Amino acid sequence: MFKEAGGEAIVDAQPLGCGRMEQEQIRLAQETGLKLVLPTGFHKLSFYRPDHWIRTYDARRLADIFIHELQTGMFVGTDEQEPGEYIEARAGFIKVAIDQERLEDRDWRWFEASAEASLTTGAPIMCHVESSEQAWELVRYYKSRGVPAERIIICHLERSLDEPDQHLLIAEEGVYLEYDTIGRFKYHDDEGEADLIVRMVNAGFSNRLLLGLDTTRARLLAYQGEIGLTYLIRSFLPLLRQRGLSQADIDRFMIHNPTRAFSISG
Repeated sequence: MFKEAGGEAIVDAQPLGCGRMEQEQIRLAQETGLKLVLPTGFHKLSFYRPDHWIRTYDARRLADIFIHELQTGMFVGTDEQEPGEYIEARAGFIKVAIDQERLEDRDWRWFEASAEASLTTGAPIMCHVESSEQAWELVRYYKSRGVPAERIIICHLERSLDEPDQHLLIAEEGVYLEYDTIGRFKYHDDEGEADLIVRMVNAGFSNRLLLGLDTTRARLLAYQGEIGLTYLIRSFLPLLRQRGLSQADIDRFMIHNPTRAFSISG
């Protein structure tokens, strides 16, 4: 369905140890011809059981795992066991996640490890955030560690549309903003999302925006959900055109910006 709608590549943001399903995804890529880009890194720690290895490894060990996945191959079976066996297919970027618990706990070895991995490999860092405060914390942290701004991707910032000025200020830092609350109506409607994107484009930040779908299992169309992977192409992009955005703007969001954001630098 996604290919029929014109899709050619999918960036999946589920990291190792947390349901990444790397072997199944590789099979899907081979069978469909789609390009699938998978991450190393970590998600919110609440998604891991209390004795999971990702909670116990120090920053050096975590960095070595992330670097291995980016340069040598992805580990398999890490939901239930420590990294050991791996496959030749490599991760394409680093996923990290911050929430209020991580913001208040200054044990930041996971972020230290991700910064080290990015600097070593040139891979971008995709950051799950839940507030503008958390976004600023990560942007400042990674830039202080020497990670270039264009290697930083901030996700979910538009779950709340109450702080549009914060989006402008964070974009001015040179990072990418990945908007993916499209179709997530428990947060807001698509019209509000489109208005924000138009405002960002009019402010000169069309080259800093990425569009995606934070598609939870309950919302997968092929599994009796309401919204599938075609929603962005078939429903939301036409709305942006109705709002007056050009095809060149849409090509930036869907082709040119992702090409730069998910490249491996250096």
